Amino acid sequence: MDSSLPTSVDATLALLEHQDYVAERRLATAVFLALKLARPLFLEGEAGVGKTEIAKVLATGLARPLVRLQCYEGLDTAAAVYEWNYPRQMIEIRLAEAAGGVERSELSHDIFTTRFLLRRPLLQALSPDDDGAPPVLLIDELDRADEPFEAYLLEVLSDFQVTIPELGTIRAQKPPIVVITSNRTREIHDAIKRRCLYHWLDYPDAQRELAIVARKCPAASASLAREVVAFTQKLRTLDLFKAPGIAETLDWAEALVALDRITLDPQTVADTLGALLKYQDDVAAITPDVATKLVREAQSQAA
Repeated sequence: MDSSLPTSVDATLALLEHQDYVAERRLATAVFLALKLARPLFLEGEAGVGKTEIAKVLATGLARPLVRLQCYEGLDTAAAVYEWNYPRQMIEIRLAEAAGGVERSELSHDIFTTRFLLRRPLLQALSPDDDGAPPVLLIDELDRADEPFEAYLLEVLSDFQVTIPELGTIRAQKPPIVVITSNRTREIHDAIKRRCLYHWLDYPDAQRELAIVARKCPAASASLAREVVAFTQKLRTLDLFKAPGIAETLDWAEALVALDRITLDPQTVADTLGALLKYQDDVAAITPDVATKLVREAQSQAA
């Protein structure tokens, strides 16, 4: 095992906490095992619960470069793995033709070399430019990509290699640390999941969310932080299209601090709901009566 990696679950918890990531022990165990066994870590859960942040924290905490592949519909190998620098190749061809005396077969061979290769995130992660520690590869929101791209990923995740027809197979000397996230807008194929260690990242309980707010938004008073967390926890029990995640809780706390609020009231809630809820139907569902009831319950629970 790489000596720079944590040697226990407790050390992993400490690493995450040192980067202000408040993790439960089950998550720290999954991260530790992924590092120790050199297996990709597949994190699934609702948006805004801290999946992407894990990769960022590992990169910072382990002093590794972060290579991020943001997935989207239509993602292909040209954007994810590599493509040839065609303009530069054309210039090379024109210069060779102008100079004369160059065989076409020799020219064809010369323009398909690594100096004309544009490395995209996956190839960057498998072939770092120096001899340092391998990077953290974040494959973010894989559920947004098409299924054929998943099939392509199998070679990368199985053997940490990619095949370029003109150059052959490029294999990582040291596998990157791989973190894959999914918001579960669709199911990811079992073949991908089998190659990973899996962890479902859920909304935090009130105690852990309060610790997160205290770490990430220290300007909020302890009483306001308790009210914010209690209110957000209550919101998540309602029938909303999209319940607020941790990211929204932090945004709301920061907004309330910016407005110099020291406690919640129904009017302030109505004025700042856009920091918590991102769909008009959800905002409309929090009527003045509902807001008053939730504020009262949150303040009672936070007292």
